[in-house]
Amino acid sequence: MMDQGSRSELEARIGYEFKDVQLLRESLTHSSYANEQGESALRSNERLEFLGDAVTGLEVAVLIFEKGPGMSEGQMTAVRASLVQTEGLAAVARRIGLGEYLLLGVGAEKTGVRENETVLENAFEALVAAVFLDGGQEAARGIIQRFFTEAVTEKIQGFADDRYDADYKSRLQEVLQKNGAAEIIYKVRGESGPDHRKTFTVSVIMDDRELGSGTGKTKKSAEKMAAKNALEELKCI
Repeated sequence: MMDQGSRSELEARIGYEFKDVQLLRESLTHSSYANEQGESALRSNERLEFLGDAVTGLEVAVLIFEKGPGMSEGQMTAVRASLVQTEGLAAVARRIGLGEYLLLGVGAEKTGVRENETVLENAFEALVAAVFLDGGQEAARGIIQRFFTEAVTEKIQGFADDRYDADYKSRLQEVLQKNGAAEIIYKVRGESGPDHRKTFTVSVIMDDRELGSGTGKTKKSAEKMAAKNALEELKCI
């Protein structure tokens, strides 16, 4: 059984206090531990994982729906898929430090299962289900909002940036094609800064002539600025 200190620590991390501690324990019980213990009443987190998968998907979808009123069905689906895939859920589990609390069998412990992405994904889903059963849908929604709001906002902004990029780049292409211009290319002229905070400089070129250049934190944003600046030089905006 989890000691009181570990339980309180985990509850503080997720922002929820369990009424039924057995549900919390079950959510953290890997099948290897349940099998090794051989206790008929001890269940692994697999059933909770099944429920938690559905609850997580629903609540992430609600969050996307609320935060992205201008998004299409396809865009919302893409955002949800990127967040609830194994890598995304395992990343949230790591933020919580969920691997520290898993109950594992001796063999599984030796093979490094505690840091396995699928195991972490399953444990997070099981934890969401445990919260759902213990405190209801609002409690589960609170967990999802706590750990996904920032990521959902960033993903939605990413789609907005992509549309913004496409507007300038498409508009420049249309302007030039109307004047019989050949195809344009975007060329990276330089990169600066550390790997996690790079700044890119990109030029938009037609027939070896630079029409405009721009900088940005990503190549896409730099291309957007290059196209925007080219349109300004051409007096099209």
